[in-house]
Amino acid sequence: MGFEELLEQVGGFGPFQLRNVALLALPRVLLPLHFLLPIFLAAVPAHRCALPGAPANFSHQDAWLEAHLPREPDGTLSSCLRFAYPQALLNTTLGEGQSRGELEDEPATVTCSQGWEYDRSEFSSTIATEWDLVCEQKGLNKAASTFFFTGVLVGAVAFGYLSDRFGRRRLLLVAYVSTLVLGLASAASVSYVMFAITRTLTGSALAGFTIIVMPLELEWLDVEHRTVAGVLSSTFWTGGVMLLALVGYLIRDWRWLLLAVTLPCAPGILSLWWVPESARWLLTQGGVEEAHRYLLHCARLNGRPVGEDNLSQEAVSKVAARERVVRRPSYLDLFRTQQLRHISLCCMVVWFGVNFSYYGLSLDVSGLGLNIYQTQLLFGMVELPSKLLVYLSVSHAGRHLTQAGTLLGTSLALGTRLLMSSDMKSWSTALAVIGKAFSEAAFTTAYLFTSELYPTVLRDGAKERTII
Repeated sequence: MGFEELLEQVGGFGPFQLRNVALLALPRVLLPLHFLLPIFLAAVPAHRCALPGAPANFSHQDAWLEAHLPREPDGTLSSCLRFAYPQALLNTTLGEGQSRGELEDEPATVTCSQGWEYDRSEFSSTIATEWDLVCEQKGLNKAASTFFFTGVLVGAVAFGYLSDRFGRRRLLLVAYVSTLVLGLASAASVSYVMFAITRTLTGSALAGFTIIVMPLELEWLDVEHRTVAGVLSSTFWTGGVMLLALVGYLIRDWRWLLLAVTLPCAPGILSLWWVPESARWLLTQGGVEEAHRYLLHCARLNGRPVGEDNLSQEAVSKVAARERVVRRPSYLDLFRTQQLRHISLCCMVVWFGVNFSYYGLSLDVSGLGLNIYQTQLLFGMVELPSKLLVYLSVSHAGRHLTQAGTLLGTSLALGTRLLMSSDMKSWSTALAVIGKAFSEAAFTTAYLFTSELYPTVLRDGAKERTII
């Protein structure tokens, strides 16, 4: 008897598995709250050089700004430069029919040495306004996301190895605690350097959720129900995407916003009391007694008439003998045989396309004719029908065709959008939404596909490699 037969005996889909999916919903909600947080956390509001001495209530404010700030080629006032010496107001300097160029050479400009003034109507505070990450320093603002996802990459390597060696449940606890502590430290940052370091480490901690949750769910499910459970659990990610729009709208200060998306880790830590370890992983490690206890608990919750008599520890030991790993796997095992090399290389190419399109769209919510909150909510809502599309397509057409079709749909939608002229706003918005729906469908399919292509002992390493 193999593990699949053992799982069928105790119930491969029932209240036990549904409770497991519900308990592991929180990490899926937290991931988009952090991964897409730069949309609000690092937003750059309208700004201009600070101009000391500006009248508090100046009836000709536009003219006064014109005298102090140069204009950009597009006609807007400069955000990064000011005149070295205030220019005379136009209505007193220029005679009728004369231009500035007829009276004087191009006036000298200097950088904003006294700081910037920001439009606080939409955001009371972001990291850009906190540390003046604009103009010459705008690269540091964008680098914060790079640092974060670099941490995700490093964390994926670490958690992929450690969860295979020490267990999924233990490392999920580590991920929860680390995310909570580092998230609180990020919110309390007193400098950009401290923020960059703590956000990088937070990314490493959050990688544990991406690596552990899916295998911990699927290894308790029979093959027949993995698709429906995988699609169902992925809707919690979509819930997090939409929740971020609401949280970002209600909380306009970046420190409080970061606290709001971090504190839910505390109840997540408590929920681990009821999360079972993977019985399949326990059997590969020789943990027969603990696996036997979990299997009996699974049978009891699923209402199966299974007890010590017909599911003895000796029977479980025989299954463990078949599942046990003689040699600890390494990342080299992903390329050890021709079949595994083919799978691993294909998965890496697919995941590159999936991540590039999904995050490229999700992190750029400008230029769609909607405000930032409406766009975020719309991008979340459009993911829901894409889940249904994945379920129906995988069930009837299979994973290969679904993965290829969703990637092709993404490329066609986004490629066509690039060909649109700037005055076709409605069509551009529609194509962006369609592209987002297809990219999310490709993302969901890739998660299901990758998790089923490898044996248990290589599953976490495979997911880590393809995510990278």
